[in-house]
Amino acid sequence: MHRCRIATFIVLLGAVGAGCGSSPGRPGAAGVVRVVAAENFWGDIAHQIGGSHVEVTSVISDPTADPHQYESDARDAAALADARIVIVNGSGYDDFMGKLLSNTASSTRVVLNVSGVLHAPKDANPHLWYDLPRVREVASAMESALAAAAPADRSSFAANLATFDRSLAPLQRLLTKIKSKYPGAPVAYTERVPGYLLDAAGLKVASPRGFAQAIEDGNEPSAGDAQSMDDLVRGHRVRALLYNAQATSPATQHVQDLAHGAGVPVVPVTETLPKNEPSYQAWQQHQLQALLAALGG
Repeated sequence: MHRCRIATFIVLLGAVGAGCGSSPGRPGAAGVVRVVAAENFWGDIAHQIGGSHVEVTSVISDPTADPHQYESDARDAAALADARIVIVNGSGYDDFMGKLLSNTASSTRVVLNVSGVLHAPKDANPHLWYDLPRVREVASAMESALAAAAPADRSSFAANLATFDRSLAPLQRLLTKIKSKYPGAPVAYTERVPGYLLDAAGLKVASPRGFAQAIEDGNEPSAGDAQSMDDLVRGHRVRALLYNAQATSPATQHVQDLAHGAGVPVVPVTETLPKNEPSYQAWQQHQLQALLAALGG
């Protein structure tokens, strides 16, 4: 399993602010802009910003699948062929989109790369949707792209962005509560999936860096890293263990079992917006609430 490779395709972010407004493209219906998002969490946010003026298709939406192992198909290519705006995560997370984009060339399509919007370095943690304080920047870029594609609906997009901004307040309050009650509290994770969230909450990641990297790369952790992780859990040197519920392995299952046996709270996190969650915000709020409860409430 090959995970988190650096993206190689060029993103046309410059087109958001130049030229797109003069070339309306081919919408899916009158007044509707077709949007394709590589992942369903970005698709959900795009739908919130676009409202009734967008038709959003998300390529990766299966909450039980490992997104890093996704293989695109003809349906994905067909969706991209008709898309006016395409949203990719970047930072090597969804490299399969590069091939799809190159095979479905379009002079009117805009590709919005989240990694580019956030100016993420090449070696950045690719799970950018967990960077809650900066998700608003991504939503703003979506609003700009939609306004350029459908200028007549600009005011609607702006109003929806304002609503989205307000909806992030409960998440920020939870982050602030964790940071004030448990400053620097040590936690462990099996992968870097919630890394940005933990940083924003002021928590300290104590798990071995090599352990998480090996799991992300689809490899077995080294004996030393595995032992260090076991010692953290057995010795109750972490307040909680967070694990990727979508990409488990014997090594991560062993750590979960060890945590359960030692009485260390275990918090599952996912890479894809679950079907039972009504929105990106609700999903993240529930995960933050679970983390707060694991730390002691």
